[in-house]
Amino acid sequence: MRHQGSAATAAEGAGRTVGSDDDESGDAAPDDVARPSAAELDRYAVTPAGSVRGFHYVDGELHAERAALSAIAQRFGTPCYVYSRAALVGAFREFDAAFAGLPHLVCYAMKANPSLAILDLFASLGSGFDIVSGGELARVQAAGGDPRNVVFSGVGKSDAEMEAALAAGVLCFNVESPAELDHLAAVAARMSVRAPISFRVNPDVDPRTHPYIATGLRESKFGVGIDCAHALYRRAAAMPSIEIRGIDMHIGSQITELAPYREAAAKMLSLVDALVGDGIVLSHVDFGGGLGTRYRDEAPVAIADYAAMVRELMRGRNERLLFEPGRRLVADAGVLLTRVRVVKAAGERRFAVVDAAMNDLLRPALYGAWHAVDAVHPRTEGAARYDIVGPVCESGDFLAHDRMLALAEGDLLAVRSAGAYAMAMSSNYNARPRASEVLVDDDVTHLIRRRETFAELIAQETRLPPQSAR
Repeated sequence: MRHQGSAATAAEGAGRTVGSDDDESGDAAPDDVARPSAAELDRYAVTPAGSVRGFHYVDGELHAERAALSAIAQRFGTPCYVYSRAALVGAFREFDAAFAGLPHLVCYAMKANPSLAILDLFASLGSGFDIVSGGELARVQAAGGDPRNVVFSGVGKSDAEMEAALAAGVLCFNVESPAELDHLAAVAARMSVRAPISFRVNPDVDPRTHPYIATGLRESKFGVGIDCAHALYRRAAAMPSIEIRGIDMHIGSQITELAPYREAAAKMLSLVDALVGDGIVLSHVDFGGGLGTRYRDEAPVAIADYAAMVRELMRGRNERLLFEPGRRLVADAGVLLTRVRVVKAAGERRFAVVDAAMNDLLRPALYGAWHAVDAVHPRTEGAARYDIVGPVCESGDFLAHDRMLALAEGDLLAVRSAGAYAMAMSSNYNARPRASEVLVDDDVTHLIRRRETFAELIAQETRLPPQSAR
């Protein structure tokens, strides 16, 4: 993929044909719509913080960089996830540059979006990776990432996953319970190696986010309580197959305030200092991730403000810094492209039934999450309030409620901020093949995951033998 370096380049006109070596069929978008000017509709080229967003209107049509989304839909079909390389690169570089001059490693939390192409791109930028399973480690390796820059989190690592990670030479295991420490020590001893560890410390701080993604409270399943962490470090220090390297925290996701971070980090660093009294000197401090992004009207913490807080807390200290951003790097770099199949009314409600569904974007049904929805070719007349719903056989199958849009059958819609926890959480519910993924680099498209086929959905299954089926 060609390097894409500036917001100005990404926002240039798009009068060129979208190019790719791979095609998928799809219906063409209708072309008989009124199109507002680019000046009226270009709201998304740059974030409030000044970083590249990657999606913007040109002559009344929504583009990914210089590629028209209608052309992508025609070539690859819908639903389809579309990512901007410029936005991905811009987000990573903004985060990484904020800590220039400090020893640090940005470990992308790949659960947000584990696409091989995105992992490959981040690895080329010098990223490490935060993983939570053996499958994610395999993806890092398949994408050319360096296991020596991998931190392995998660509360339920299996012995087989521990063995694979030790064989690969990961940077660190973020240990989340006394039992896990014992299992890891036994696995490492069998392999005649020492397992590098940090403890994921639970500081009992309320991150003020959705309860499903709050992970730093006392009752959370994640991490070890800060009140017992000191004793666990002493215990680990006496284990011959364990090598203590650091400390880790992760208090939640979609956090939009600095205060919870500051409180949690202060507790963590106090523990680091207390450990020195026992001769336990840590080489790194992992601040975790969880920085929020703007889906609707949130006011996310600016990276510069977050970095200033970290620099203040770390003044006079020598530990290497680790970070685990996920959503913040990829959410705004993607949209879910979908087509309106049917427009219908039920009482006083209007529904736009689209070809994407909760199996393509689970967040609205799971969390009640809000995603902006914009027409690829906005109409100037006939706006009404619609619920944007999918074809899955569930009343909870919706992408958005009560949105003011002018719609007709065949229109293309872009569901925003679908770069994180969209494809990553997708499923085959209702026997629906998972959608394709496309990455745009300037005006060139790359099909980075083709659409699944129905044959692939049943390829791992067998029917019962004839005598058993009766």
